[in-house]
Amino acid sequence: MNILEWAFGKRITPAERLRKNQRMIDKAIRELDQVRVKLEKQEKTLVGQIKQSAQKGQMGAAKIQAKDLVRTRRYIEKFYGMRSQLQKISLRLQTHRTNEQMMQAMKGATVALGSMNRSMNLPALQRIAMEFERETAIMDERQEMMDDAIDDAMDVGIEEEGDEVVEQVLEEIGVDLNQAFGETPTGLQGEKVADGRIAQAIGGPSGGGGGDPGDDDLQARLDSLRK
Repeated sequence: MNILEWAFGKRITPAERLRKNQRMIDKAIRELDQVRVKLEKQEKTLVGQIKQSAQKGQMGAAKIQAKDLVRTRRYIEKFYGMRSQLQKISLRLQTHRTNEQMMQAMKGATVALGSMNRSMNLPALQRIAMEFERETAIMDERQEMMDDAIDDAMDVGIEEEGDEVVEQVLEEIGVDLNQAFGETPTGLQGEKVADGRIAQAIGGPSGGGGGDPGDDDLQARLDSLRK
C-alpha cells in the first residue's frame, strides 16, 4: 500500500493492479519499438556514410563510423531482447488476468447456483406441476365445449338451407324431365287406356268362356225375380 492509498483510504484490487502493470509494460514496449526504429534508420545512414568515406579514401573516419555502426547494431539486438522479455512478462500478466476473471466468474456462478438450490422447493415444484397439469386439462375441456358451441351456432339453418338447395336441384331436374317427356307423342297415354278397355272387353262374360259358378247362380236368381 503506497502513501496515496493510505491517505485516501482507497485500496487497489489485484485485478486493477494487474491491469495497471499491463498498461505500463505495453507503454514500455511501444517506447522500445520507437527507439529501435530510430536506431535501424541510423544504421542505414552509417552504412551509407562508411561507403562514402571509403570512396573518398578517408579510412580514419570510416573506422570511427564502423565502430558506431557496430555499437548501433548491438543496441538494436539488445532492444529486441528487452522487447522479448517485456512481451513475455506481458503475456504472463495477461494469463493471470484471465485466470482471475475466470475465477471471479466461477465464484459468481457458484453463488448463484447455491442460491437457486437453496430457494428451490421440490415439493412445491411438484405441486405446481400437478396444478399446471390440472388447469391445462380444464382448459382443454373448456376449449372443446367452446368449439362445440361455436360449431352448433354456425350450423343453425344449414340443414334447412341444404334442403332448399336439394329441392331446387330436383325442381330443375323435373323441368328437364318434363321437357324431355314433351318431345314424345302425346297420344301414348290414351292408347294405353284404350288397350286396357279392350282387354277388359275380351275378358268379359260375353266371350263364351267358362265363367264363375257363383256368378251364374246370382244371375239365375235375378232372372227369377224379374219374372
